[in-house]
Parts: sequence; structure tokens; C-alpha cells
Amino acid sequence: MRQGTILSTKPKPVLSPLRITVLLMGMLLTGGEAFPFGGQVVTILDGGTIEVVRNGKAQRVRLNGIACPKGGQPYSEQAKQATSDLAFSMDVTLQVYGKDKQGRVVADVLLPDERNMSRTLVQQGWCWWDRKQAPGDTQLEALEKEARDSQRGLWSDPDPVPPWEWRKNARVTTP
Repeated sequence: MRQGTILSTKPKPVLSPLRITVLLMGMLLTGGEAFPFGGQVVTILDGGTIEVVRNGKAQRVRLNGIACPKGGQPYSEQAKQATSDLAFSMDVTLQVYGKDKQGRVVADVLLPDERNMSRTLVQQGWCWWDRKQAPGDTQLEALEKEARDSQRGLWSDPDPVPPWEWRKNARVTTP
């Protein structure tokens, strides 16, 4: 070997067929979005649903891991206002998980200061940790317990009704 020649022992990265498949499946499940992307929040539909404009097109986004009060339910307007206060007209980053039954993108939404919107809303007491959607999220679990113990937001109500029970009760009482 000539002096001054350096041989690299680092292997070159290889995209295995498995990695390619995982990337493609992620893109298919999310409508082409396999990586985080940014956009501006242009609409607050309710406490847990926003619209973000990306490449000139508005996308409905459901905040991952939370369940906010629905329209007509106590605290629904406060939850919507809290979401608006946090994100309206802000540039946010979305970490996409997929789409829900309604075709909305399900994502962690990161604010310009890198706070996670779902966690912030739970911490403020405006929504429930959605155990069905994010069963292992111990951070959301702890933030909900903290808000409940401190009686913040909807937890000031001695018996707040989660939206999944509210919807069930609404169907039962509707003729």
C-alpha cells in the first residue's frame, strides 16, 4: 500500500428490499407522506382537528393520541379556542402516522417552538388521552393525570364525559 492512501472500512449504506418496502408502505398509507413535513395551519375545525396547507393544498389533520370534546359537548368551544391559540396561522411540522377512517392525516403536530400540540392540549386540560389510538403513550397518560389532579380545563368539572361516551349517549337519545 502506498503511503498517504487511506482505505475506508465503513460499509456503504444499502437500502435493503425490506427498507424499500417499509418506505413505500409508509408512503401508501399516508397518501405519499412518509417523512415529516411542514405547512401553515389555516383552519381549526375543532380541538383535535386542523387544516394545514402544504404545496397549495389544505390537508385535514387529526392530532395524534388525543380526544377533544365534540361540537355541542361541554368544553368543545374552549378546546377549539385552545387549539387556535396554539397553532392558528403558525408554521408547524407534522410527523405522520397514517390516515383515519374519515381520511384525515393522523399526526403529531409540532409547533414552531417544538412543543407537541397533543401533549400541550392534554397538559392544559382540554382533552383526553386517547387510550385506543395511543395505548402506550405514557407521557400523555402522565399529562392527563396531572391536569386531572390539578383540575385544569375540563377537569374542573367533577364528572366530564369523554367524547366516545358523549357520541354513544347521543345515538341512544336520538329517535
